[in-house]
Amino acid sequence: MELHVFILLLLVHVSTEVEVEHHDFQITGCSDTEKEDMYGFDGEEIYHSDFNKKEGVVTLPEFADPISFPGFYESGVANQEVCKQNLANCNKAYKNPREEMDKPESSIYAENDVLLGFENVLICHVTGLFPPPVRVSWSKNNVKLDDMSLSQYRRNTDGTYNIYSSLRFTPQEGDIYSCTVNHKALDRPQTKTWDVNIALPSVGPDVFCGVGLTLGLLGVAAGTFFLIKGNNCN
Repeated sequence: MELHVFILLLLVHVSTEVEVEHHDFQITGCSDTEKEDMYGFDGEEIYHSDFNKKEGVVTLPEFADPISFPGFYESGVANQEVCKQNLANCNKAYKNPREEMDKPESSIYAENDVLLGFENVLICHVTGLFPPPVRVSWSKNNVKLDDMSLSQYRRNTDGTYNIYSSLRFTPQEGDIYSCTVNHKALDRPQTKTWDVNIALPSVGPDVFCGVGLTLGLLGVAAGTFFLIKGNNCN
């Protein structure tokens, strides 16, 4: 049974001197293996249900005045039941139509400037996929890693989805990290690698600059010397 997603999009108009349009949205997804219930505002996630920990998670920072109330998580559980019923009805009504699929594209990068021996975060961003779910795994020097996190699915403007996985790590010279993506639209798993290769700053330009400046000063000094000598001879 595939992931079935319902999206609720509300437009709120605020009348001031300038009219501002805000987007309030909800994504609810369900399948035999996947569950998702997320609320957002103007493209930013404000809340989601964590069905593994059985709790609601408010993701807005304190300065954004996050909202919460008892029953957030229970509402997400109820939405899952409604989603499953709608999914069963849709499959029956449309006689399990052929599913459209889009292949994901992934990229891997460090969150901050990389310094050897200092903790950092590697991010594997997967986008353009349809339908969810997608599987993301990490390895270091060909050894599988389990200490990673996975975000909620977020909808792109073209109807596909994106998701990212993050991995905390301490870079050491020569280490190679890999992010592998599995999705039904792919013929084979998609793997992107990232290696710890800190390039030392080159001293060549500085040396040439210094030599050029020194020669220039020597040239000025020599010219001044001969100019003075010439005046004394006259």
